[in-house]
Amino acid sequence: MTNPTPNKLPLILPRSPILTSDGSNWDNIHFAYFQQPACEVPEHVSPRHTLCLNAGKPVRLDQVVDGHRQAVDSIPGDLAIYPAALSQQFRWDREAEFFNLFLEPSFLTQVSYDVFGSDRLELIPQLGTLSDPLVHQISLALKTSLEIDGKNSSLYADAIAHALVVHLLARYSTQSRPIKPITGGFSQTQWQQVVDFIHANLDRNICLAELAEIVRLSPYHFAHVFKKSTNTSPHQYVIRCRIERAKQLMVTGLSIAEIAHTVGFASQGHFTSHFKRLVGVTPKVFLQQRATPQER
Repeated sequence: MTNPTPNKLPLILPRSPILTSDGSNWDNIHFAYFQQPACEVPEHVSPRHTLCLNAGKPVRLDQVVDGHRQAVDSIPGDLAIYPAALSQQFRWDREAEFFNLFLEPSFLTQVSYDVFGSDRLELIPQLGTLSDPLVHQISLALKTSLEIDGKNSSLYADAIAHALVVHLLARYSTQSRPIKPITGGFSQTQWQQVVDFIHANLDRNICLAELAEIVRLSPYHFAHVFKKSTNTSPHQYVIRCRIERAKQLMVTGLSIAEIAHTVGFASQGHFTSHFKRLVGVTPKVFLQQRATPQER
C-alpha cells in the first residue's frame, strides 16, 4: 500500500494569523504571526521556503520533513528552516506562538546568482534547535514595520528580504561561503539619478528593484552601496524625503489628510507618526508654530 500524496496546498492552521503581510505589496517575502493551540498539521508540501521562529513559550515539536522524523524541545528564539517542495508534517503539544517567514524559490535563485554567481545553491533543512540572532532581529523588524507602515513597508521589506536571503545562503546552503565585501559608492551622476527618481515618485510605493535598475546594480548591492553612501537605508531616506515634501506643502492650505496622501503615506496616522518622530512635533503643532500672529 502506497502512502497518500501530501496536500499540495499551503499550510492551513486552526486560527488565522494575528498579523500578516498579505495585502501589503510585499513581493519576495511574506510574514505571518501566529498563536495556535496544540494541534497536528497533516502532511503537506509548501511551494515556498519557510522560516519558523518560536516567538512564545517552550513547546514540544514533533516533525516529519522529507521523510525524516525529529522531535525537539523548542524554546523562545529557536529557528527552523524548511525548504520549499519538501513534504512536511507537524504536531505540537501546547499553545504555540511563532513567526513564519515565507520566501519565493525564484527569489533565492536570483539573489544566489546576483551575489554568489551561482543559481544552484539550495537551502539545507534545519530541524533542530537552531539559534540565529540575525534572523530573530529581522523577524521582529518586519513585524514592527507592518504594524507601523502597513502598505508603505514594501521598500523596507524588500531590502530586508535581500539581506536575509544572502545570510541564509551564506550559512545554510549546499555551498555555504563567505560574503564578499562590497566596495565603492555611487558616482555623482548615479546619485543624482536616484534622488531625482525618488522625488518624482514620492506619491507611490517605490520598490528596491526600480532604484537598483537606475544604476545597474542588483537590489542587494544597491541597498549596501546606498547605506554606505548615506548612512541610512533607502526606506528611511524615502520617508525623510516625504516628510520634507510635506513640510513644504504645509503652506499651501491643503489639509493634513490631503498632504499625507500627496506624499505617499497610507494614512494620516502613519504620516503623523513619522512626522513627529523626525520633526519632533505633530503636523498640527508644526502648522500652529508657523502661523503668523494674525493667523493665530
